[in-house]
Parts: sequence; C-alpha cells; structure tokens
Amino acid sequence: MTEAENSAPSAEHAAAVPDVPAPQGAAASPQSEEKKRPEGGAKPARNRRGRGGAGRHQPRAQDGAAAARPEEAPQRSQQRRQNPALLQLQALYPQLFGEQPKPLKRGIFQDLEAAQPGVFTPADLKLALGIHTRSSRYLQAVSQGQPRHDLAGNVVEQMAPEHVFHALVEVFRRRRPRDGEDLAQKLRRRMAIAFEASGLSREAYLELVRGRDEATNALLDEALADVSASNARDEAILRAFEASGAASVEAFADMYGMPARQVAQQLDRARRLRG
Repeated sequence: MTEAENSAPSAEHAAAVPDVPAPQGAAASPQSEEKKRPEGGAKPARNRRGRGGAGRHQPRAQDGAAAARPEEAPQRSQQRRQNPALLQLQALYPQLFGEQPKPLKRGIFQDLEAAQPGVFTPADLKLALGIHTRSSRYLQAVSQGQPRHDLAGNVVEQMAPEHVFHALVEVFRRRRPRDGEDLAQKLRRRMAIAFEASGLSREAYLELVRGRDEATNALLDEALADVSASNARDEAILRAFEASGAASVEAFADMYGMPARQVAQQLDRARRLRG
C-alpha cells in the first residue's frame, strides 16, 4: 500500500493497519502486497489475564503491535490529535480521515503526494499515515470488512480476508473486558462471521490467516468448528424439509416447534452451501 503504511508493522501488513504485524506464513499486507512478500511479524508475547479476562484463548499481545499497556492508548490518541499533517489530512479528506475513517487504497501515499504537491514532506506524510492506520478507529473499519477507498471516497477494491482477520484480532487485543464480559467468545463469533463472509474454503482461509500465536490459532480453530457444526445442522434441516413433504416452511417449522424465520434462514444457508 503506502510507504507510510509500510513504515511500521501493520495490520494492513496483516490487516490494513501498520500496528499489527502479520504472523509468519500469513499473506502479505495490503501495503506490502504490491511487493508480493509476506510481512514478517515478531513472535507474539504472552498476554496476562486480568480480572474479567476473556479466558484461556484471549489473544496475546504482539511484540511488534502497538503496545497493549493501558497507558499507551491515550498516547496514541494524543498523537492523532497533535500531529499537524494528520490534522491537515482530516481537513482535506474528512470522509477518509475523520471520526469514522474508511480503509485506504493501496498506494494512497503516492496519490496524496500527487494530489497535494508541496503540502506535505514525505516524512511528515509517512508519519501521519502511520498514526492514522494504527488507530483503533481505522482498525475497526478494516475488521468490519469495509472496502478500500481512493481520495475521492470511491470504492476501489474489497478488503482481503486476511486483513480483516488480523485487524479483528488486534481490535479485540486492545479492548478491556467489562465485568463478566467474555472477549474471547465474542472474538470467536466474529472470527466465524469473518470466515463465512470470505467465501473461502477452510483450508484456503487457514492458509491466509493462521500464524504462530497458539492462543489465536486455538480460538480460530474453535470458530471454524462452530461454523462446521452450524453448517451440518443446516444441512440436516434441509434434508428433513425435503423429506417431510411439507407444503411450506411455516408448516414444516410448526411440525418441529421451531420459529419459521429461523428455519427459513437455515434452509437458505444450506442451499447456498450446496451451490
């Protein structure tokens, strides 16, 4: 992607943001995809479990990522507020750099230099983009699977599944659990959703996203197992519906005492999986 985004370990080197190093063996980041090489990440460090933690599969902090220590979140926020070049970018392109940022296209650094000649020094622009793409707000947009945009705000390409995944892991790594909140289970559900949205086979998806962090890999395996179990239930419902001779989904659902809407959704998913 941009030189700025290539300047630091990146979740777009793993998921569209320079703050999250891609695990070894993961696909190249959006920034580094242009060079067709994977981002090398430092081996993740073990995360300490605090009160209300997410459990044994809580994603661990990564050495190259933005520090997980609580005091560093205000520092990142302060950097964002005070960086002159970033404030300038927010004024010039509020739809991209404002309170609800959009993921940026690869090569945005060069686009900005061409669109704003002489406005930014390369070093200042590189630093501003690095701060922006490491921000939690930017990571959140990537983790939601939002597409990449150019300077005019036009969609130019879809976000790669591996970038969504790594941004998602980093977003949850930064979160502090509330009382009784199980972040690991929430992340597990989000991983399952991200996998289904990718449209990839299990093998293809794992090849893109699996890294060296054992806790994250274990949680990912559980999420994919959840998807497999759900798919099996959907297929069983479809077979039962086909064999029942029921005149409608509503009649079939009534036979089994199930909500008709839920049955309709299961049938639809099972039919899509059959192709």
